[in-house]
Amino acid sequence: MGEEFNRLRVLWPDHLGLARGKYVPASLADRGVRHCTGMWSLGYDRVMTPNTPGSGWNDGLPDLDATYSMDDLRPGWEAGTKVVVADLVDKSGPIQVSPRAALKRAIADWQALGYSPFVGMEFEAYLFEDDGNGGWKPLDTPGAFVYGTGPAVDPRGIIDAVWAACEQANIPLESVNSEYDTPQFEFTLRYSDALRAADEGFLFKVLAREIAFQHGILMTFMGKPLSDRGGSGLHFNISLRNESGENAINDVASADGLSALAKHSVAGMLAHHQGLAGLCAPTVNAYKRLRPASLSGYWANWGYDHRGATVRVPPERGEGARLEHRLSDGGAVVHTSLAAILQAARLGFVNELLLGPAETGNGLDTIDATVGVPMSLGDALDALEADQELVEAVGPMLVGQHLAVKRAEWERYLSATTDWEVREYLPFL
Repeated sequence: MGEEFNRLRVLWPDHLGLARGKYVPASLADRGVRHCTGMWSLGYDRVMTPNTPGSGWNDGLPDLDATYSMDDLRPGWEAGTKVVVADLVDKSGPIQVSPRAALKRAIADWQALGYSPFVGMEFEAYLFEDDGNGGWKPLDTPGAFVYGTGPAVDPRGIIDAVWAACEQANIPLESVNSEYDTPQFEFTLRYSDALRAADEGFLFKVLAREIAFQHGILMTFMGKPLSDRGGSGLHFNISLRNESGENAINDVASADGLSALAKHSVAGMLAHHQGLAGLCAPTVNAYKRLRPASLSGYWANWGYDHRGATVRVPPERGEGARLEHRLSDGGAVVHTSLAAILQAARLGFVNELLLGPAETGNGLDTIDATVGVPMSLGDALDALEADQELVEAVGPMLVGQHLAVKRAEWERYLSATTDWEVREYLPFL
């Protein structure tokens, strides 16, 4: 366990991507902690959706256990505090609606076929500051430009502080830069085995937001926080290693260097594109980012080093070969969305789905693809429910819980009068 610590922060990802957990003193760290199952029925508004799968609604909202090995404790970013990402169990075994459990199932399903998934992640996020009126405004970075570094793009030193905290917490940042729009940044995390990568992506979001808050800044991974600027994505770079430890995405005998495994996997991702949206783009706001000509993962297409494709195949081959899936945004639950993408890829492989031609349009004013994501969260949830093969692979109980809470969220949105409606209509109607 390394150096001394005063307390342990036990964390786990819920269905909204929130980091639930508890602090416990170091002297009691080996006992685990408990939480109420009713959390699975909660929306962002803290209202419970009745009869949500996994919530124990009709059983008195009992406890679940957050369990972990003391060997899995890792450095935290708070003084005297270690961190661990817990598994969730009850008397019946693993909690079926747990995002981390869903990812473990996806990994095990691939391992049963002789392959182990490895993943690297790219997060995009915007910085906001207090507007003096109880709200937030974009941080002023007048000297910023795409692929910028240094004080011109980070005048408040927020990114420097996040970097330092990541070093302290052993979260492996591979690169950081400003993005096309301001004040947006991209954070790339070094690849690892899929479970560790997802845990570190989950912890990175918590760390980055908390460090920003300590500096009076709101960091948001929301897909489209500003209507006049580009969206923020969450890209998963996926490779598969065979039992010899070789990168099975690569095939030196293939004309393009891609294996049949890789091509079947991409075909699976595209075949389940619309169903995946319900899990990878799980907010109302996500569909403001997912639009044609937005380089965002809207289309069910793939391409060689093509940012207008949902599945981009970067130019590296050999050990660097990978498949970049670009549909998700930072509102997605890291473990759940990765589990769903891996399962879609696996279904493509086991069903030997054939991959169509690569995208030849530029993705802006020309496009070959004809199938996009559903137009709204409501439509995406319907598409997810209809994709029974994907539902069975990801986990029917988890998907059922997701559908229940997210449909309640969609209904709240439909019934809400927005600021846009007031500005557009009130003066005239």
